[in-house]
Amino acid sequence: MSLSLHEPATDPLASPGAATALLEAYRPATDRFLATPHRTLLGRGTTAEIAHGEGPLSHRVRDTLDALRRPGTPAPVVVGSVPFASDGAAALAVPETVHWAPPLREDPLVALPVPHEAVRPQWRVREVPSPARYGETVAAAVARMRAGEFDKVVLARTLELASARRPDLRAMLRRLAQRDPAGYTFAVPSGPGRTLIGASPELLVARRDGRLTANPLAGSVPRSDDLAEDVRRAVGLLESAKDLHEHAVVVAAVREALTPFCRDLDVPERPTLVRTAAMWHLSTTVTGELADSDATALELASALHPTPAVCGTPTDVARAVIAESEPFDRGPYTGMVGWQDADGDGEWVVTIRCAEAEGRSLRLFAGAGVVAASTPEAETAETAAKFRTFLDAVGASL
Repeated sequence: MSLSLHEPATDPLASPGAATALLEAYRPATDRFLATPHRTLLGRGTTAEIAHGEGPLSHRVRDTLDALRRPGTPAPVVVGSVPFASDGAAALAVPETVHWAPPLREDPLVALPVPHEAVRPQWRVREVPSPARYGETVAAAVARMRAGEFDKVVLARTLELASARRPDLRAMLRRLAQRDPAGYTFAVPSGPGRTLIGASPELLVARRDGRLTANPLAGSVPRSDDLAEDVRRAVGLLESAKDLHEHAVVVAAVREALTPFCRDLDVPERPTLVRTAAMWHLSTTVTGELADSDATALELASALHPTPAVCGTPTDVARAVIAESEPFDRGPYTGMVGWQDADGDGEWVVTIRCAEAEGRSLRLFAGAGVVAASTPEAETAETAAKFRTFLDAVGASL
């Protein structure tokens, strides 16, 4: 199937299978792929990269896109990822060509089986830190919170996967897309020889035609294969005082960050449920009308990042606790991945349920929100459940 170039508002006349065609056409290392509930994007080649430097990242992106704008042509688009660290270098680029299609969730072909791999990698898995050590870290954070030092911290752990052969990133991306076609599936270069790949359930913020949407998720419970138990867990999550408090803290932070940009902001009083293949999440959809039409999607995302859902509160204290507690650099994990065009419209997603691929290795990430009511056992189990999304995609297990 040939690829078509469309404006960011996807072509309603695009033929069935157009989104799957972009997914199948993805080439690791050079392409940038992003599927959202509203559109599918494939960027090819590189016209410009956003240099690391002084001043707000959103301004450097805006200036680059403005310089590349040409009359009578589609607005140029930047695609890529921004790291968790405030002083880290973003991996953002303007592709030479951008191909658009409707969302994968509307594509009947996305459910077709992934072509069989002749030989699937046999993975050696190393947990960093070990579950026991992670539990000790959670317990230490809980003790500090009960002493009044801070309110919440998100603590992560990683799985380091190594194999004798390179993983098939195209097959991996297809499996991730099939597992949650209504979510946010992505694969973008994250550094020399590295690819960030994943399937996030969480929209940080989207901007379109002067309106914004944010969808913070906080408060989670693993899914169950037993239907009755799965329903019980979902209901329990909606009634959990611990999880409702954790979610309320995140929503309050989102409201505080976005209010200065909006003449009108709608924040529902109670959360609803969002499910993925592995987890139930508490979810609140925040919408608003921008007061300043110059506020871009990346500017809004930068004002939100990092939310308490991926860092903690107060933010500065939580960042320090993370640096003291996690024996690894998060890199792009719990940063953001997405796109923005020269008109300022775009979508930025929280970079979770992801891995960074390099050579024959994969590094998977998962975290849990730790509050004073947390237990080491529950948070360790939550991270193990969150790893399932990616472990299933690569054919590995704990």
